[in-house]
Amino acid sequence: MSGLIGKKIGMTSIYDANGRNIPCTVIEAGPCVVTQVRLKEKDGYEAIQLAFDEKKEKHTTKAEMGHFAKAGITPKKVLAEFTRFEVDHQKQFGDIVQVDIFVEGELIDVVGISKGKGFQGVVKRHHFAGVGEATHGQHNRLRAPGSVGASSWPSRVMKGLRMAGRMGGDRVKVVNLQVLKIILEKNLILVKGAVPGHNGSYVKIERWK
Repeated sequence: MSGLIGKKIGMTSIYDANGRNIPCTVIEAGPCVVTQVRLKEKDGYEAIQLAFDEKKEKHTTKAEMGHFAKAGITPKKVLAEFTRFEVDHQKQFGDIVQVDIFVEGELIDVVGISKGKGFQGVVKRHHFAGVGEATHGQHNRLRAPGSVGASSWPSRVMKGLRMAGRMGGDRVKVVNLQVLKIILEKNLILVKGAVPGHNGSYVKIERWK
């Protein structure tokens, strides 16, 4: 299997064998249920669709109810497909995939939606340095973007210019994060460093072996 769907619990730190304190993120990874098996002959590609976290039936559409009923499971909140997998090719509807597919020490990728930060200026959004000095008549210009356009040509502001605007809420993938510890009985995985998203947000954990 190439990965799992999980929920970000929060951050903590643990000590390694050398006594170093290592910051890590705690993720509740699974258990996930196989809700669909994509086949190359039928769908044009091979993949396994997993579902995670319980969802109330009153919040589920009839189409979704039929989809989950085909797998013989209760409604789930999150669905995701994983296209790279090995011996788990024989996975069937309703099979359970747990966090034990990972091993401590391996490297994984984590995909999530970054925290929304609202409307931000160029210093925070694009790391502009600002003026840096308040002398020589610089008044209220310390965090200003500066000039945004040219002269008579092209007589407009070019698209893609780095300016103030809405920041965060984007799909972000953090690659090569080390698995520090796996707590199988609680479906927890401790990943070195930070992963995108707020506490309680859903993330997609991918492995490439």
